[in-house]
Amino acid sequence: MTPFHDKESVRLFLFLGGLVFFLVAELSIPYRPITVSKSRRWVHNLGITFFNSLVLKLCFASLIFASLEYVQKNNIGLLATLSSPRWVKFVATLFVFDFILYLWHRVNHEMPFFWRFHRVHHTDLNMDVSTATRFHIGELTFSAILKIVLIFLLGPTGLGLVIFESTIVLCAQFHHSSVKVPAWFEKLFWILFVPPSMHRIHHSVIIKQRNTNYGTIFSLWDRMGKTFLRDVDQEKIRIGIGAYPHASALTFFALFRMPFTKAVK
Repeated sequence: MTPFHDKESVRLFLFLGGLVFFLVAELSIPYRPITVSKSRRWVHNLGITFFNSLVLKLCFASLIFASLEYVQKNNIGLLATLSSPRWVKFVATLFVFDFILYLWHRVNHEMPFFWRFHRVHHTDLNMDVSTATRFHIGELTFSAILKIVLIFLLGPTGLGLVIFESTIVLCAQFHHSSVKVPAWFEKLFWILFVPPSMHRIHHSVIIKQRNTNYGTIFSLWDRMGKTFLRDVDQEKIRIGIGAYPHASALTFFALFRMPFTKAVK
């Protein structure tokens, strides 16, 4: 097993650890009561997660590893041309990849073709840690292709990429979780990062609210891109998409077919 594969194992451990940690936190100190069956939602969300992981492992894992090894061996990419300490390259990887993720997330909302796939994520009627992995395989395929392009353009180290992706996973789990977070902590967290209250606005059924707060790790991209929204009554936010109000219709197979059905906003 290569060192990068070892780091991937660490990332898997962090994903599973985060899933369990935030599930326990949600059950212990929930932000709001559930309105649809949590167990039913988890069956569908984790079913999607398992299916996506299998497909991505079979189709893209080796290609991503090979791309990373190739750029490192041949010193390809922006970071490879910089004579900077490794920690500077780690920080640059984190910021640049997160900024690109902000742009990519925004594209998934603003371009109708990509929204067809991304809406699967937003149809969840309650938001919790399992929502963080509720994505259509089509969207993740496009994301994997984008990741390979970025590897060649930026030339990150294997450790830098794994640190970024591990941070993304834990941040997404946190800000999707339905955990009651102290107001003072969220107020401080908003300054630079993305707390649950910020991302909860992004999952609102109100389109003008949904098309804001695209950040994953850092909130500063939304401030710079003028997509930052804060002054929303959290208690009145309704999660989901107006065209999909019934949980019974949001099955695994319905979600898989969704991008190929009627377009909705």
